[in-house]
Parts: sequence; C-alpha cells; structure tokens
Amino acid sequence: MPSPRSETALLRTDGPHLVNAAGERIRLRGVGLGGWMNMENFITGYPSTESLMRAAVAGVVGADRAELFFDRLLTAFFDAPDADFLASLGVNCVRIPINYRHFESDDAPMEIRPEGFRHLDRAIRLCADRGIYSVIDLHALPGGHNQHWHSDNPTHVAGFWQHRHFQDRVVHLWEVLADRYRDEPYVAGYNLINEPADPTGEVVARVYDRLVAAVRAVDPHHVLFLDGNTYSTDFSIFAEPYDNVVYACHDYAVAGLAYGGPYPGLTEGRWVDRDSLERKFLERSEYSRTTGTPIWVGEFGPVYTGDPERDEQRYAILADQLDIYDRYDAGWSIWTYKDVGLQGLVYAAETGAYRQRFGALIDKKARLGVDSWGSTGQELPDVLEPVHDLIAKEFPQWKPYPWNARKTTDDLVRHILFAQAMVGEYAELFRGLGDDELLALADSFRLDQCVRRERLCALLSDNINRPGAR
Repeated sequence: MPSPRSETALLRTDGPHLVNAAGERIRLRGVGLGGWMNMENFITGYPSTESLMRAAVAGVVGADRAELFFDRLLTAFFDAPDADFLASLGVNCVRIPINYRHFESDDAPMEIRPEGFRHLDRAIRLCADRGIYSVIDLHALPGGHNQHWHSDNPTHVAGFWQHRHFQDRVVHLWEVLADRYRDEPYVAGYNLINEPADPTGEVVARVYDRLVAAVRAVDPHHVLFLDGNTYSTDFSIFAEPYDNVVYACHDYAVAGLAYGGPYPGLTEGRWVDRDSLERKFLERSEYSRTTGTPIWVGEFGPVYTGDPERDEQRYAILADQLDIYDRYDAGWSIWTYKDVGLQGLVYAAETGAYRQRFGALIDKKARLGVDSWGSTGQELPDVLEPVHDLIAKEFPQWKPYPWNARKTTDDLVRHILFAQAMVGEYAELFRGLGDDELLALADSFRLDQCVRRERLCALLSDNINRPGAR
C-alpha cells in the first residue's frame, strides 16, 4: 500500500533546494546504511573485501548454509524496528549502498537476478511507510570504480575506468533500477556512482553523460545524485550542471579519522578547528554553490576510539560540522548507521554471539591495522616503518593516485596483503556451527541486541528537531 503522504512526496530540484510535489522545501538529513547490501570489513568485522569473505565462508559451511547466514544477516541488520528507531530520531532519509553482485554475477553479465531486489524493496518500503526517503547508492561497480575495499575491489586498480564492458553493465543495471523504482515517490533519487576515482579524470565525465542519459530515458522524474571524482571531493570534471541533479560531496574531517589528532589541534601537520572545517566544506561544495544546485553531504562523520576524552573531541567535530551544514542549508547523510563499534549510531553488543565469536579476530585486525578505516597507520612500526623509509629513499618521486606513497604502501601491505591473509581465519570461525548458531550470529545485529551510542544519537536528533529547523 502506498503511504498516505506519497501523493506529494516525489522530490525535484528547485534552484538550491529540493522540493516535493507541493512545492515544500525538503532538506534530506539522515544516515547511510553502510555494511548492509554492500558489506564493509570494519562494519561487520571481517577482513578484506565482501566477495572474498563470502567465498571463504561458503567454502567452510557450504553455499546453502552461507546463504542462510547472509540472508538472515540482511534481515537482522535492517528491519522494521530500525526504521522505527530512525523515524524517532527525526531522520527523513536513508542512503542505501548496494553492491552490483546482488543483481548480476560476473559469470553471467547483463543477466539480472530478480531475487536480488528482495531486501532493497523491503528497506525502501519500510522507510516509505514512515515518511522516510531512500537514496539508492551504487557503492560497488563491476571492475572496481575506486581503489579500495568499499567498492569490493580486491586490488588497488580501478578497472572499471579501463574497460567499456564494465561501464556497459552499469548502464544496463541503472536502466533496470530506474525502471523498477520510477513510480516510487519515497525514493528520493539515484546516487549513480559512490566515490568514483578515475586516475585520469577523463573517463568519469563521459560515463556520467552515458548514465544520466540512460536513466533519464527510463525515468525522467527522479533526482540524480552525482559524486565528484577522487572520492567525491573533486567536481572539476563537471561543466554545466545537468537538470534535476544534486552534486553530492563527501566531507570527512581528518581530525575525526582513526589517526586524527586532538580537536582543535594538529593532524598530520595540519591545524584543524571549526574554521578549517568550514573552509574544507566550502571547497568541497563550491561547485554546488557556484551553480546554484542543492548542497548534500553524502558522507561524513568521525570514528570513535573508546577513550572518553578523545571521543568527546569527535563529538565536538560532529557538532561543528552540523552547525556549518545548517548555515549553508546543506542536507546530509552521516556514515554509518550500524556496525561492530567503530562509527555506528548503534553497534553489536560485545556480549552478543557475534562479538563473542569474532572479538579476538577483530582485535587482531586492530593490532595489525588491517582495516583501512580503523587503522591509525602506526601499527607494527618495526615492520612497516622500514618499508616506508625504503620507499621514500629509493622512490622519492613516486606520487601514486589517489593519495600518496605512504597511504598506498599501507593499502598494499596492510589492507590487501595482510587482510587477504586473514580471510581464511575469519571463515574458519564458522566451522562446525549448526544452523541455529549461524542464525544467532546474524541476529546479533538486530536492533534489540545492539547498543545505542546515545551521545551521537542525541546530537543528530537535536540538530534535526531543534526549533526552526527545516
């Protein structure tokens, strides 16, 4: 049944604002559903990439029982109580990252798997029934469209930009998605590519031209959300803005990352305070402000350390960012809703079956700095620092895309080599478990078995619901 509010729900752009069919301004403020239909290592505790992890688990328990676990995990991770909880905070938007592998497989490209839509349909309806918009975000593309784990890329090469075949598959997938959801008014729109990272900066603009034209031919009404190049920080690839499009920047504060220093204070030799946060936001949102299109921060948010003093500084970063976004009438989607304790609004309890079984492995990942998002880059200095020193000495001119030599070395050694070496160790922890035990592991992510990060939830809710907020 359609929501009683659905007649006026469909959004469109109107200058620098989003408006519904009644002409009312809507500022989308919500959460990203990270780790769900696109799993990430730091969110649910495994090492390396989703596809390697799923294959390893299936190798231990068998394909059918692996599917039993993962399907239950998808149900437990986001269900009606989660939608109720988000509605209670005042959230009006959930950004839903998806992995292309739910909808087609590499051994049968262009052949759509109808069963892949079941959970996505369910989440969109759960949100719509509560007046919450969904943004469908293609987070993992065939071939890997950026160099990191969150595009389910097992290498550091973004092959999507090198092969027309991969691009053709994504055009086709978006045609299918747009056709399926063209009449869903509580789908706010389509986030065509999350954090593209085209090293040349030349292919991405042509791909966007193809995608926009293809989607518009199927669904001329829904808003398109376009990320800039280099992880949604560089919008120089765009000329004149497309119609009915939001250009979505990502705005992570370096002081709020795992390696971040005090706030205010120095991080990696840079002074970070409220003024610097605002300058960086203005830099990242310049294209939207210049073209008079709506500003939407598709991802942002600090990570938490467990140290009360440091975490209070992270909350200060978040409060300043929310204040800045209010000042410029920017919508936002914080990363992320649920995880095993690093960043989520809620997280799986340490006493639950999942954390009890995988806690030691999660601790080992932290000790080795295996997960990029949780690594400070300072783990194992006796092992890694000589490698960094050698590269700096022997290859001083090496400036790899997208960041620098040190971060690329960490990617190759920690986040690929070490991480892939640990995949089997994670999978072996499933060996010998009965069906009830597999289901109990998945159910550890149900909301009633999770802990709420109350300070974070209160900050977001207070911002959304303060007097005068739109």
